[in-house]
Amino acid sequence: MPSVNPPRGMRDLLPADKARRERVLATIRERYRAHGFDEIETPVMEDYVRLHAGIGGDNEKLSFSVLKRGLDAEAIAAAADDPARLADLGLRYDLTVPLARFYASHRAELPTVFRSIQIAPVWRAERPQKGRYRQFVQCDIDIIGDPSARAEAELLAATLDAVDALGLEGAVVRINDRRLLDWMLGHFGFSADERPGVLITIDKLDKIGVDGVVAELRERGVTPTAVDAFDAFLHRPQTLELRAFGEGSIRKALPEDAPDDVVADLVALGDAVGRARGIPAPYFTLPVQFDPFLVRGMGYYTGTIFELAHPSVDYSLGGGGRYDGMIGRFLGQDVPAVGFSIGFERIVDLLDAEADAAAEAIVLVHDRDLPPADLVSLKAALVAQGTRVRLEQRTKNLKALLERAAADGYTSFATVTAGQTAADLEVKPLS
Repeated sequence: MPSVNPPRGMRDLLPADKARRERVLATIRERYRAHGFDEIETPVMEDYVRLHAGIGGDNEKLSFSVLKRGLDAEAIAAAADDPARLADLGLRYDLTVPLARFYASHRAELPTVFRSIQIAPVWRAERPQKGRYRQFVQCDIDIIGDPSARAEAELLAATLDAVDALGLEGAVVRINDRRLLDWMLGHFGFSADERPGVLITIDKLDKIGVDGVVAELRERGVTPTAVDAFDAFLHRPQTLELRAFGEGSIRKALPEDAPDDVVADLVALGDAVGRARGIPAPYFTLPVQFDPFLVRGMGYYTGTIFELAHPSVDYSLGGGGRYDGMIGRFLGQDVPAVGFSIGFERIVDLLDAEADAAAEAIVLVHDRDLPPADLVSLKAALVAQGTRVRLEQRTKNLKALLERAAADGYTSFATVTAGQTAADLEVKPLS
């Protein structure tokens, strides 16, 4: 007999779980739309060559491919060593690559500066584990066509607003810039061809620590004097006092003579977010932090990068950044673009279930012999008042029936007898 379980890394959702997820998604959508973003939809599949064009980083290796139609056993055997000959389509592994294709296709129909929402499932051939699935929902907002720091400020303001509306207290956005990372590695003495591999190691700083990163860099065989300079910088004396997100704190976290224009962009971003949230300078309570070693693994980032973090977990809850070069691969000319993706699966697991109460919902418990017309008309009257209603035939174990209803989000119940109206019901709370 085949298994009745879903595929590994994928899940069935019971009614209460599904309802809760939809309420969270509705909150995110509402806040994003309030900030002027418009929702679009793209197909779940894209062309194989687009998904493997070298712009998706390691996610390209995790793409689910779709076998070409009409291949016989001989053709499959002949192409076994070349996946591109076996597949012509693949399930999307993120929403950014489809957005770039969408914009290139519909540019003439869109505003000069396009603010998009995409909320949809994506698929990756991950090794399933806690918080990591093979099918999961991403909540993306992107701004295409605006090269200024205003776009990043809009994204951060909208994202933090959504996080606030969800009641997720204590979340912060870590910020860096890929231009600063590249400058810093050059400052230490790493050659241009060494830097991609060096960034892969630096990205492990939170997991293996300073000494682990330095040891791995030495094992990589990169320029020894550059590793020495990097090691010395990581071990420099630092003060621990609270500092605002401003020019002083940013420069303090970097080697001397950091590029003025990039630092100025970050300072302006912090100022804009602070003012949007009504926080007075010097922004000591601003929920953004400068992190000079934030990397973000995606190869398409060209400027500012972000990660959403929460003190209760050691992994990010979302992230994004500027990817000015991606759309140019489809259009033949560069178009500025920046985006932020909330990791919905991780966010929803952190939210307080008590803050997730549904609207008034009632279970009507009735005997088997009650006329269907009486039940349906009574139900319709309550629904017309804005109440969610479920009809349940009385069982011997009424307690179990009501416990199940409460688990499904119902808040009250009433026992129905013949001839009752909505006004006659004796409604009791389920809790």
